[in-house]
Amino acid sequence: MSGFHLDNHLPAGYLAEALRADVQEGLTSTPKTLPPKWFYDEVGGQLFEEITRLAEYYPTRAEREILAARSAEIAERTRAAVLVELGAGSAEKTRLLLTALRRSGTLARYVPVDVNAAAVTEAAQALGAEYPDLPVHGVVADFETQLGLLPAGHPRLTAFLGGTIGNLEPRARGRFLAEARGGMQPGDWLLLGTDLVKSPDVLVPAYDDSAGVTARFNRNVLHVINRELKADFDPDTFEHVAVWDPDNEWVEMRLRSTVDQQVRVEELDLTVNFGAGEEMRTEVSSKFRRERVEAELTRAGFALREWWTDSGARFALSLAEAH
Repeated sequence: MSGFHLDNHLPAGYLAEALRADVQEGLTSTPKTLPPKWFYDEVGGQLFEEITRLAEYYPTRAEREILAARSAEIAERTRAAVLVELGAGSAEKTRLLLTALRRSGTLARYVPVDVNAAAVTEAAQALGAEYPDLPVHGVVADFETQLGLLPAGHPRLTAFLGGTIGNLEPRARGRFLAEARGGMQPGDWLLLGTDLVKSPDVLVPAYDDSAGVTARFNRNVLHVINRELKADFDPDTFEHVAVWDPDNEWVEMRLRSTVDQQVRVEELDLTVNFGAGEEMRTEVSSKFRRERVEAELTRAGFALREWWTDSGARFALSLAEAH
């Protein structure tokens, strides 16, 4: 593909070793946990795309509404020469930013970053057809630990959309934002998507839809472990659970064992017991208030310059400047 360059910073076997470590730690913890990043194999990615189209799941629509209304303003304010997108996936919403930055005449390069090399390449190919003269520098990296390896360019706009930052607990969020700032120059920009605190009557159904798509998405992580680590989870013996934690202001997704059972993970030489009713946490999705977002950005070395919400005040985009 003309104008496409790919850097792969993940050592051979990196993802396999990370999965082994996460499963070993999570299944031997009390309570048991699994990190949400392992949802997204091919099937999990397709299920998530289906989730984003569900009536109950508002964040994707709400964020797109803000981007549609504010992308031209973002382009004018940042004058970005480089657009970096963390966790790029299909880069669908990014088209709004790309179009605005191209119209402003400043954009020289797009840098999609993801742990999935195929996702980066596919996104670049699709964008290459729409923006044939736009250089795309794909980066395969773990954005939680390898932000310092991103290509240089200034002024840079780094987009972290979809509310994905909510999957990081506060301490990990602080480390991530500090590392993001460490890779920037003063005058670079961060565009951050955050889901907002609201009634549990709205929040919980977004993670427990009536069609059961999110339940299939949640249980899919057990299929991933079965396939990759030769485990013998029976996903049909686990119920999907979504609960609002008002103290931490996050939604938790869990898998609840419906029976007393024993699971063998052959690749780890690990046997795990689950009691009937025992729950394993598979995701936290933090919800935010403006004051918390601003405080966390400030601690990391950013100044909040703009705060936009959708018409229903369900979701926010923050534009913050590195100083």
